[in-house]
Amino acid sequence: MSVISHITLGTNDKSRSKAFYDAALGAIGFKRVPKPAEKPLAYDRNGQMPTIYIYTPEDGRPATWGNGTHVAFTADTRQQVDAFHAAAMQNGGMDEGQPGLRSHYGPNYYAAYVRDPDGNKLQAVCYASGDTA
Repeated sequence: MSVISHITLGTNDKSRSKAFYDAALGAIGFKRVPKPAEKPLAYDRNGQMPTIYIYTPEDGRPATWGNGTHVAFTADTRQQVDAFHAAAMQNGGMDEGQPGLRSHYGPNYYAAYVRDPDGNKLQAVCYASGDTA
């Protein structure tokens, strides 16, 4: 079991976030959890924690992002990292770091960084060596 139960990210536009997260998280194996329309978006991978929730803030103020904060998702392959980045760019995301090796973090640390349409910083990272499929 994961030591993290869930991660919550804010949004100001649920339908825009749905398109973004369906594509970007879908590229690394997450699926949207069926929920009633009035509930927040939720995503998981193989029914396992952590669950990723996308909420409009309860206090009615606009959703904002945390400077210096990001959420990193593991990918099984480097191709998934590439697909995550491409899907994010095609669905309103902003580039924060093209897919590639980050050898200063480790010899096989292959990652990409994006911001979602609300400015939340996200990362996909693969620790596997080479181009495993």
